[in-house]
Amino acid sequence: MDKKLEFSQSKTFLLGFGFLGVSMIWAMYNAYLPVFLRETFQLPFSVVGAIMTIDNVFAILLLPFLGALSDSTNTKIGKRRPYILVGAPLAMIFFILIPFANKTQMLGLMMLTVIFMNLAMALYRTPVIALMPDITPSKYRSHANGIINFMGGAGALLVYFAGKPLYDKDISYPFIAAGIFMFIACMLVVIFIKDDAYTPNETGKAEAVSLKKTFSELMDNLKDVVKGEKSLLAVLIAIFCWFVGFNALETFFTSYAKFYLGMKESTGAMILGFYSLFFIIAAIPAGLIGTKFSRNKAIRIGIFFLMFILIVATFFKAFLALAILFSLAGCAWAFINVNSLPMVVDMSTPAKLGGYTGLYYFSSQAANIVAPPLAGVGIDVFTAGGAKPEGYVSLLFFSAFFFLLALISMMFVKRGEAHE
Repeated sequence: MDKKLEFSQSKTFLLGFGFLGVSMIWAMYNAYLPVFLRETFQLPFSVVGAIMTIDNVFAILLLPFLGALSDSTNTKIGKRRPYILVGAPLAMIFFILIPFANKTQMLGLMMLTVIFMNLAMALYRTPVIALMPDITPSKYRSHANGIINFMGGAGALLVYFAGKPLYDKDISYPFIAAGIFMFIACMLVVIFIKDDAYTPNETGKAEAVSLKKTFSELMDNLKDVVKGEKSLLAVLIAIFCWFVGFNALETFFTSYAKFYLGMKESTGAMILGFYSLFFIIAAIPAGLIGTKFSRNKAIRIGIFFLMFILIVATFFKAFLALAILFSLAGCAWAFINVNSLPMVVDMSTPAKLGGYTGLYYFSSQAANIVAPPLAGVGIDVFTAGGAKPEGYVSLLFFSAFFFLLALISMMFVKRGEAHE
């Protein structure tokens, strides 16, 4: 399949435009839904946190299956695009309904809206990402993933900066704007990217989707993880570990800034903003470097420097020093994140690209469920329930430890490099 493909930067940017829309949805969802749940419904933070993991739970349960399902789908409009055509409009509708459900002050209605929105997003999340390896030759997949991550990061920044004036006028305005933008972007992907091949069977007709066949293919993918050559298992463990480290930082760094550094939580968020900004800046170069030299080496260099930066950061309390360090950390994270999905899909065959994309998201989303409570317990222990602020330093060591585990695991990865 790869021999017939030609790398198209314009198609990759168009696919990235679709990912930009999806990233806008998740950035706004994560920024505003916890506020709605707390202020409108007076829910405890523990319950708010549980609700915010719904998307991760759905990801673990559904994404590997839906990836395998899209692999076995064979219709005249392709194998990925049917899921985008169904999922994107449903996700737009339920996402736009979130602020209106909030205004009703009916918790049951809000929960139904959130659950259906997450189901709709899960329906097309893996298929739309699997389009990247579908349309990209192996040796260009790190470069392509760099472009897509750049576009996704730009979507999140657009929400943070452009969403504020809309939100200040009416809380529903940014939801409407982002939902419509996401839908249009996904429809452009459906219209202009047609490389998810349709292969007529011997009768000249498209094959019906078989859930039994899909389940069998999912089991085959899981056997590849457990019984196959250990590179796939090692890289999935590494992905889990570095996302535990990353998610712990993302969740608790504003608390670290406020309760240990004595900064406002908004100042801590600004330091994370530098992290995100420099991730975007470094995303495309990181993909090019992984393609030209080695994905594995690029990832290991990124892990080492990120781990080193976090340990160094424990010695500094000044905003400027931490802003510089976290800017460098964002660059290191780009080397890791941009090259990891291409490694996973290049361990598969063309027939399993969707299924292996689902395995990647299984590992990352499992980490997002585990990280907040695990890191929270560590902070509780080392701060004696908040009585010893110096114990917040444990957060940086916690993340550095999981990055170390990821680095060790990557040493057992022998496959996944770009090939002709």
